Amino acid sequence: MAQPTSFSVDGKTAIVTGAGSGINYCFAKLLLERNCNVVIADLGLRPEAQKLLDQYTKQPRAVFVKTDVVNWDQLAKMFDVAEKEFGGADIVCPGAGIFEPHWTNFYHPPGTAKSKDDPHGHNGVGHYALFDININHPIRTTQLAMSRWLNPAADSKVGKVSLSNPKRIVHISSIAGQAPSTSTPMYIASKHALSGFIRSLAPLEARLGIRVNGVAPGVIKTPLWTEHPEKMLMIDEANDVWVEPEEVAEAMLRCVEGEGDDVKGGTVMEVLKGRTRTVGWRNDPGPEGPGGLAGNWEKSVDEVFGWLGEEGWGVAK
Repeated sequence: MAQPTSFSVDGKTAIVTGAGSGINYCFAKLLLERNCNVVIADLGLRPEAQKLLDQYTKQPRAVFVKTDVVNWDQLAKMFDVAEKEFGGADIVCPGAGIFEPHWTNFYHPPGTAKSKDDPHGHNGVGHYALFDININHPIRTTQLAMSRWLNPAADSKVGKVSLSNPKRIVHISSIAGQAPSTSTPMYIASKHALSGFIRSLAPLEARLGIRVNGVAPGVIKTPLWTEHPEKMLMIDEANDVWVEPEEVAEAMLRCVEGEGDDVKGGTVMEVLKGRTRTVGWRNDPGPEGPGGLAGNWEKSVDEVFGWLGEEGWGVAK
């Protein structure tokens, strides 16, 4: 079977959800520095992301599309914008995600004081926002990307995907996709699901030229941790080591451009402090080393059992 053509981000266009901050902002910045246009799809922009938008107004160019990733029409719109502004996108990163905040959290069920999840659902169909953001959004975005590439518009500049015209989808899983955690079980479930989804699409690269892979970062110094006091309880400031978001962005670029077994379609690349490795889908030893552990995780478990010990836990108000 013929091998897919090598891939460079130079001169290409990417769609990155969640690029208003954190890892996805760093990835967008790195792409722009490599002469790749970026459609930033997010609810809003932090100052550093706004600066990026102001800086890259020519070639390469950054464009912002306000996007709520749980809204599938808005996901489709970001592809429409990419086609209008750049003739389509060659790289897609459905990177937006949340780390089980109190408002969509297993230990704050729908209908209780802190939850924003509707206990009655929409037309009787229930939804947890965490799963809509962390797993439904990347799955739907992957479908949309594949559909656009397999059925390009007549004026598309990116053309139909093939082994000689490959495309890329890079996801952000987590070391949470390798291990259990009592304090964040829904987040853990979402990342296990995403890693399984990535691995299941491995054959697309050799047959169609669509590489789907992803990274599994450790404990990352981003707002997902630093702006949530309940998560910072897990951190031992004296001994724990942060993985910087720039390290993850570099690994994501390698997932897009690299060659070899560690980045082929279907692979999940663990990113800890100063090192990466491929995560096996069976008999994997799990994350080990700096950046792979929050040293005070027991405190978050104690907090959970404090909640469970409250009278009327889980009873909707």
